[in-house]
Amino acid sequence: MIGKRGKASRRVRLEDVAAVCGVSAATVSRALAGGAGVRPDLVARIQRAAQDFGYAPPATLAGQRILVLASPAAMEDHARSQFTASVLRGIETRATLLRAALETRAIATSAEERQALAEAAADDSVAGLLFLTLDDEDMLAAARGFPRPVVLVNGDDPSMQLSSIAPSNRAAGAMATEHLMRLGHRRILFLLRRGRRTIERRYEGWRDRAFAGGPHDPALVLEVADWLPALAAQAVQDRIAQGGRDFTAILAAGDSLATGAMQGLAALGLRVPVDVSVMGMDGLPQGAFLTPPLTAMAMPMEEIGAAAVDLIRDLRGGPAGPARRIEIACRLIDRASCAPPPGHATSRPSAAE
Repeated sequence: MIGKRGKASRRVRLEDVAAVCGVSAATVSRALAGGAGVRPDLVARIQRAAQDFGYAPPATLAGQRILVLASPAAMEDHARSQFTASVLRGIETRATLLRAALETRAIATSAEERQALAEAAADDSVAGLLFLTLDDEDMLAAARGFPRPVVLVNGDDPSMQLSSIAPSNRAAGAMATEHLMRLGHRRILFLLRRGRRTIERRYEGWRDRAFAGGPHDPALVLEVADWLPALAAQAVQDRIAQGGRDFTAILAAGDSLATGAMQGLAALGLRVPVDVSVMGMDGLPQGAFLTPPLTAMAMPMEEIGAAAVDLIRDLRGGPAGPARRIEIACRLIDRASCAPPPGHATSRPSAAE
């Protein structure tokens, strides 16, 4: 419970101010960091609430730099969707609040990474490193010996030698599957591009719920070579042509693949969600403008970036300790692309009908 100044039973957090104001923690962070991108009236309300509840901004990183190293996967995603851009926005907003300077650099090879690490190690102003979407084991191995805090953003270290921040991908996959199963779906096709550990966690969540932890049906796993919607559309059409429509729902590991799945179904004359339900995992804003609007698990993109900067600060200023793996909860955005399967007792028509 939060009281007025001096009456709080615990230290007031940024998230508490966000809850009081009915906005996201990222919005509060931006408002307190100068208000960029936030309406002036909302900035004033947030700043007033922070003062009323005695919110004390966290210790700063004034005069220090955070080096952000973006992997090829992160750069590819940045060019195609808003996921990486939103994570970077969270990093930038929190860094501004903590008065830290940011330097962002793309690294495509282990040699480029080693060069960046050597330069950073020789610079006393570098508080720590953030690696965006890094899965390459050689690169992880090189980073494990860095003398200052290293945090993997939207990834994790299997050896738990490096700290990491990521969405609760496995739980999100399970929650998405549970949502479809509550609607009555039992044959749920999982559509993904393999390669990233974060995506494998989403796959594991689907498998956990769809098959109660037992052996899964490989016929319900559909892989594509890239995240492009056109490839997903073709894969869905090929799958139905070869194996029939032996599923009633598609859970895609990313919104871009869900978009392609809807396109592929439409090309076959199948209606979403009347004939097949489709669900994504990302929760990107453009999903609201699809026809029908896309149901999805929303990933806490800006919050991941902000938490990564906070972790650099905590690790930099505190005693040495074990690496931390932090996962941030995801939430369901229930739109119109999912409904009970055809013939189900609770089946209902789509909003478009």
